[in-house]
Amino acid sequence: MTTFSAENKLRAALDAYQEGYSLPREFYNDPDVFEADIEAVFYNDWIFVGPECEIPNAGDYVTLTIHNAPIIVLRDHEGELRAFHNSCRHRGSRLCDKARGHTGRLVCPYHQWTYELTGELISTRYMGEAFDQSKFPLKPVHVTSIEGLLYICLAETPPDIERFRNAITPYIRPHDPRRTKIVHESVIVEDANWKLVIENNRECYHCAGNHPELLVSLVEMARPNDERFGDEFKIMEQKACEWDALNLPHEPVDGGNEFRCIRLPFRSGTYSMTLDGKPASKKLLGDLTEPDLGSVRAFRVPNNWHHFLSEMTIHFRVLPLGPDKTEVRTTWCVHEDAVEGWDYDIHHLSHVWIETNDQDKRLAEENQRGTRSPAYTPGPYSEVSEFMILNFLDWYRGKLTTWLDGPQAALAAAE
Repeated sequence: MTTFSAENKLRAALDAYQEGYSLPREFYNDPDVFEADIEAVFYNDWIFVGPECEIPNAGDYVTLTIHNAPIIVLRDHEGELRAFHNSCRHRGSRLCDKARGHTGRLVCPYHQWTYELTGELISTRYMGEAFDQSKFPLKPVHVTSIEGLLYICLAETPPDIERFRNAITPYIRPHDPRRTKIVHESVIVEDANWKLVIENNRECYHCAGNHPELLVSLVEMARPNDERFGDEFKIMEQKACEWDALNLPHEPVDGGNEFRCIRLPFRSGTYSMTLDGKPASKKLLGDLTEPDLGSVRAFRVPNNWHHFLSEMTIHFRVLPLGPDKTEVRTTWCVHEDAVEGWDYDIHHLSHVWIETNDQDKRLAEENQRGTRSPAYTPGPYSEVSEFMILNFLDWYRGKLTTWLDGPQAALAAAE
């Protein structure tokens, strides 16, 4: 443990980074670096909550906790999306302790302070005539929906998300996520730093040796013009023509280091991310009529990726719990009118990613254990197979640097 301040420790770790290599040990293990990640990234950027279809009706809500910040996201009586800090303005108690639910008003279970779904405080007890309840609304959080994907931002002034919205909307709108429903959910905790979880997702270098179920359908390379595909990926040319005829965009978007979106085909003869490659549901999404659409693969820093198929969507959310602990939530959605047992079977629909998530959990945890070793030194990434990790780390280091040079830098200097 160094004797530097947390800020100096972080700057030293950033200075020690070697371009094209994995991060120094501190980034995966040090509590001070983890706290910086929370402040610079998770309290300062747009965070994926989940599919909007989870709160279809007025009064529906979901909750999540971003490190020490409990949040509630709901639909008010007018149908508007709202988000608030899940903390009573009286003495701070959480208003809602359930992951999801339905309510007409928000009532603090501690002393029964009551709020409208707009956040307005409307009822208290024994506060005296001088008390002005209009001064104590719930503290709001920025919230937006991008074609049925809910995002929140805790920052006072959130970064731009419109470039992401404009880029991915044409890709996911045909799959109509708002007209879906969640039919299965998995929440697992991985004993690994959140960045290792993201890094693992950002490459398929490891797939051949670890994901037999996933590779039934998934082509492991991430670029449509990758020469390594050979004859196997000539299907891309064929599918590109078919998708053009259906007015479905498929070329990779220019998301820089912030996001990625592309439509890629499955292996020949497969239609879905299922163990037999057959569709997971008889009922296609939205107004789609063609079952063989591959998947739109979308990713946005810092905490989410998605697969939009012809008949289901799969959403992944990452939340950091500690320097070496991360929650991964996966939700499977089908058309809102699909009938279980007739249109879809839960095991058939979810089996591949249940297995894949479990395999990735093991890989990330072993990676975490290895970074603790006194023998660990950063190693080089493959520019061919791990270029998306390099993009992520460029974004991440930029985010930390901007934060370090912000207001807290002046505060640290004053101290």
